[in-house]
Amino acid sequence: MSLADVLQSGNYALIDVREPMELEMDGNIDGAINIPLGEVEDRQDEILSIEKPVVLFCRSGNRSGKALEYLNAQGLKDGYNGGGWADLKASL
Repeated sequence: MSLADVLQSGNYALIDVREPMELEMDGNIDGAINIPLGEVEDRQDEILSIEKPVVLFCRSGNRSGKALEYLNAQGLKDGYNGGGWADLKASL
C-alpha cells in the first residue's frame, strides 16, 4: 500500500517527530501524536503497539525518515514517511 492509499483510507496514526517548540512556531496537524525524534527510542513500544498504519512526519521528511528506519529495524511492519508537515497537511 502506498502513502496516498493509506491517507485516503483514513485509517492511520500520525506521529510528529518535531520538537515541541516547532509545533508552537509552525502549527500542528489535528490528531497527530508528538514524539520528538530524540524520544522515539524510549517510546518505541508505544509506537510499535499501534494497530494501524503509522505515518511519521517532521518539518522536511529527514527526521521522520530516520525515525522510520529505526522503527522498521525494531519490527514496525506498516510505517510510512509522510515527509514534511506542511505538504502532509495539504494532502489530508
